Amino acid sequence: MDPIADMISSINNALAVEKKQIALYPYSDYKYAILEVLKKEGLIEGIDKKGRLSKRKIVVDFKYDNAGASVITKIKKVSKQGQRIYSTHNELKPVKSGHGIALISTSKGIMTNKEARKNKIGGEVICEIW
Repeated sequence: MDPIADMISSINNALAVEKKQIALYPYSDYKYAILEVLKKEGLIEGIDKKGRLSKRKIVVDFKYDNAGASVITKIKKVSKQGQRIYSTHNELKPVKSGHGIALISTSKGIMTNKEARKNKIGGEVICEIW
């Protein structure tokens, strides 16, 4: 299975049972970069690298509002292993009428659809979050 799809599936499952924290195996810089963007956008509380070498993992702390509901409702994988989805900066549309974000893998790194449009950079659409 695709490691990014596995990570997204783990996050969706953890949010469904209202977990506060999960560990993602194995560690990869690509997964960590995606989670850094989520932290920067205020969708997760924190991320941390744990362990050494082959035992390395990423620990994700989820963010909940005062009512106990998760800040993230759903993460949907757009570009899949069998069909990659690429978009130019003109083709990037708002997610859920601007209430969500899309993560784009560009030549300048992973960024949100809003940042990619502002910087006039296209790339692979990884996932949508709302």
